[in-house]
Amino acid sequence: MSLPDILQSLPAVVVDVLRLSLWLVALTMLFLPLERFFGERRARRSWGELVSDLGFYFLSSLLPTIVLALPLALVAVLGQRLLPEAVPATLAALPLWAKLVLGLVIGEVGTYWGHRLSHELPWLWRFHAVHHSTEHMYFLANTRSHPVDMVVTRLFGLTPLYLLGLAGPGAAGSAAPVLLLLVGTIWGFFIHANLRWRFGPLEWLVATPAFHHWHHSKFQPINRNYASTLPLLDRIFGTHYLPRHWPLACGIDAAMPVSLAGQLMAPLRQTSAARPAAPATPPAAPAKLPD
Repeated sequence: MSLPDILQSLPAVVVDVLRLSLWLVALTMLFLPLERFFGERRARRSWGELVSDLGFYFLSSLLPTIVLALPLALVAVLGQRLLPEAVPATLAALPLWAKLVLGLVIGEVGTYWGHRLSHELPWLWRFHAVHHSTEHMYFLANTRSHPVDMVVTRLFGLTPLYLLGLAGPGAAGSAAPVLLLLVGTIWGFFIHANLRWRFGPLEWLVATPAFHHWHHSKFQPINRNYASTLPLLDRIFGTHYLPRHWPLACGIDAAMPVSLAGQLMAPLRQTSAARPAAPATPPAAPAKLPD
């Protein structure tokens, strides 16, 4: 029996886990040496933190796709009924490359606002705080996201595509959302990676590790740099911040369990969900007592 035949005989979830495992191996082989030789900071993560992030890697990749299937199908039907026929007809007449570029831009605008609202609305922040709990930026920090947070962000990014007819059932209709998720996911690993590279004028065009590390800053200024790939959106909406130096530290001033189960349950147990104000500078080290 050939490999394709074996894969077809397996349950879909098993195939997805195998695919994700291969991706994990490839990502590790790529980023581990890069972070080792070009890292901005040296930090050792506990085994508990690593196991938790690996759990999030699989959970965040599998669950949102299943949960979003029905809502996005309903959004596509709603768009067909509410929008004038000229809108989807005009978009359908565009060449494939134009649809893909337009889909990326529209999806990125939706993702920007979904991400920004996850910081500004307390009931969304309590789930998004799980992502910001990491204090050591590295490539797998990209996947430390609560499933509720993942679903909300993807809904904001994909809903406009389905409403406008840029996405839908079939191979042609899936090209834009697949490209949006693929680019966003791969770029997400890059901008979370522990890399000290700077890219000069290119930082005006695309998000970089420095750009996104400032988004994770533990100290003021916070709540900046929401875009996942296009920093121009932050310039347009007044949330851009990218100095020449790097943030002093990343994370949040809130206790967060290390285990996967603890982080999944933490947002449900919180009584105060608003993000606390971040200090402008780290607290001073205590003075050394005289001998």
